[in-house]
Amino acid sequence: MKINVLDCTLRDGGYLNDWEFGQNSILSIFRKLVKANLEAIEVGFLDDRRPYDKNRAIYPNTESICDFYKNESKNNTFITAMTTGLLDDGHCSIDNFAEHKDNDFIDGIRVPFKKHRIKEAVDFCYMLKDKGYKVFVNPTSITTYSDKEMLDLIDMVNNLEPYSMALVDTYGLLHKERLLKYFYLLDTNLKPSISIAHHAHNNFQLAFSNSCELLEVKTNRNIFIDSALYGMGKSAGNCNTELLTRYLNEFYNKSYDVSEILNAIELYILKYLKSCTWGYNLSYFLSASNKCHPNYVKFLEEKNMLGTKDINYILSQVSPAHALTFDKEHIQKLYTQYQNRNHADNRTYGDLKDKLSAKEVVLIGPGSSIKQEYDKIKSYIDDKNAVTISVNHLCNLFDTDYVFISNAKRYSHFMGIYKKADLKTKTIITNNIEKSYDADYVVNYSDLTDETSPIGDTAIFLLMKLLTESKVKKVYLAGFDGFSGFKPNYYDTDLQFYNQDVSNNVVDEIAKFLNSFDKEPKIEFLTKSDYETGV
Repeated sequence: MKINVLDCTLRDGGYLNDWEFGQNSILSIFRKLVKANLEAIEVGFLDDRRPYDKNRAIYPNTESICDFYKNESKNNTFITAMTTGLLDDGHCSIDNFAEHKDNDFIDGIRVPFKKHRIKEAVDFCYMLKDKGYKVFVNPTSITTYSDKEMLDLIDMVNNLEPYSMALVDTYGLLHKERLLKYFYLLDTNLKPSISIAHHAHNNFQLAFSNSCELLEVKTNRNIFIDSALYGMGKSAGNCNTELLTRYLNEFYNKSYDVSEILNAIELYILKYLKSCTWGYNLSYFLSASNKCHPNYVKFLEEKNMLGTKDINYILSQVSPAHALTFDKEHIQKLYTQYQNRNHADNRTYGDLKDKLSAKEVVLIGPGSSIKQEYDKIKSYIDDKNAVTISVNHLCNLFDTDYVFISNAKRYSHFMGIYKKADLKTKTIITNNIEKSYDADYVVNYSDLTDETSPIGDTAIFLLMKLLTESKVKKVYLAGFDGFSGFKPNYYDTDLQFYNQDVSNNVVDEIAKFLNSFDKEPKIEFLTKSDYETGV
């Protein structure tokens, strides 16, 4: 086996910063990787939709790459670029690839493609070969192929005779047993002259360990293992170049200069951690566990309504036909079905109307202002003999009459702290929440939501609709401060959950909604709020 490390930072890492590393940084990263003695470097994407920009590692044609690196020495390092054309149904016409000459800067072109584009991809690879390039065949989402489909593809690849064929674990789904199964399928059936490459993602934190597993395989074949500086790459990121090269130095007698790699990380990569994230996290774990596109997780998380176990369950219901291609309509349908799964108590509406219709109601939000203006709020409550309802939190500043919870994450949090028997506050729960039968009142989630509204499932939207149904005449809002990245959003830091961001657009929509109540119930803000005027 001949082991080659292919660093793909300038290509895969570019997903995080739109490939804008900066001209000097791109050149410096390249030079340090060459000095580190890496066998191969992927210098970027080829995409003719993007104009040539010397600050970005994405190029409209091969001439742009050659012009950018015209003064650079690559020594014995093999240089590749990747075309976007077959992966994204996008554009990089064969006309954008100059005829390859012996001394050209670029040696090879990597061609990624989804399973339904096999024929177009192979045809494109033939054209690249005819132009003199070494061709890397990179079928994405390798886990979607059956053995028969993989053998059929291998037959086509053998006829093509490219330089390399890759095991691309796009969503980081492979454990070592399945990885080795795919590898042996390729190793047994590919022509001996064709290299095998491995491109891993870190959804299960296995990119490095899986790469190490492949190193143990007994084969006479040429092997390429993809990696990136500090693992920088799309979604969960890639195998770390610094980990892989150090391991190869220690156990396989390689001689990579890891100090150059570390210097590149320190100078050019770590700064991006302030503006973007990559690597293992719970979201990518959930998508990999359910073998589905990570955008499904993102969609459900952005609802800010679901706990992790709820998200995990919904993902388990994603149809295999939709799993690896994001379908917003499909996941919205599953989300709505899940939220409506429990039985509501029809008596709730009449009971609440009897208790609330003759009262003025103070809604207590979780904003910092309820702590800062406690005396003012308390005075209003006492003077008006108002009914108090805390919204999506159990307030430890006021003994509220009710708590309204429509958010499964909030419900799980508070019911994990308090036992039902210990609560003096009556609970009003929407039936999208598991175990909502523990509540004093259960209302039908679907009766209150509005799928046409961007805020149609937020707590304030649902509760105001409930209060309207209950014929409440006057509502006071306290602690509905809005959201800001520049100030504390909650009176209690325990209420801030990870990955809970609210956009200005949502704040504006809530403001418009609250200001639309020109009849009953009338709304008055007791504390300062972005929802009065929007952001």
